[in-house]
Amino acid sequence: MTLQQQWESEVYQGQFGEFTITTSDRTGVIVYRSGLVLAALSFAMGSAIVLLQGDNPTFLTLLTPLYALFCLALGVSLVAIHIYMESLHRLLQLFWGIGAIAAIVIGFSSSEPLLLSIYDRPTTLFGIGFTFVALTGVYFKEAFCFNRLETKFLTPLVPMLLLGHLTGILPIAGERVLLGIWTVLFIVFALRKVIQPIPPDIGDKSVFAYLKDKSSVNS
Repeated sequence: MTLQQQWESEVYQGQFGEFTITTSDRTGVIVYRSGLVLAALSFAMGSAIVLLQGDNPTFLTLLTPLYALFCLALGVSLVAIHIYMESLHRLLQLFWGIGAIAAIVIGFSSSEPLLLSIYDRPTTLFGIGFTFVALTGVYFKEAFCFNRLETKFLTPLVPMLLLGHLTGILPIAGERVLLGIWTVLFIVFALRKVIQPIPPDIGDKSVFAYLKDKSSVNS
């Protein structure tokens, strides 16, 4: 028996019945985690530029493609993520879409690097900030489902930093500290996801089946 056959023959007991995990399920988890790792790495590189080379125009030009990579990778993860509530899943995707469209508009309407434009005009967070609302939703989901310590800090930290910058109540030094903590914890979170067993990320497929059947009956 091959490893794939062994996976697909293993039966799990869910809340509403038995289920098996397919190769497609596992591939979806790998895609989800790969997106998170790529998003975390691109975010870390961008943060390093801001924190270490923030006054260097040459390095600042790299922020826009790094943000594009971060945003794209997060979008892929939001497609592949397993969330029991389909409405919440779609809402996070909608938030990501609003933020992505806002980033494109800001990027094409400004001669400055994207993130420099956002930093200089905090009100742009009313648009692009939706991407980080979606990211915070991922952190919250992971904190709720897996009790991950780093995501318990990330869930309030992200809105604290963005709202602090939007309202102007955070000093620059405070923003830099929070950005550094965010970066480190995001990398820790993504790397820990890589080594986590796959089945927990798939979840209880019997719940998905139950909710789908219930939705079909109601419609």
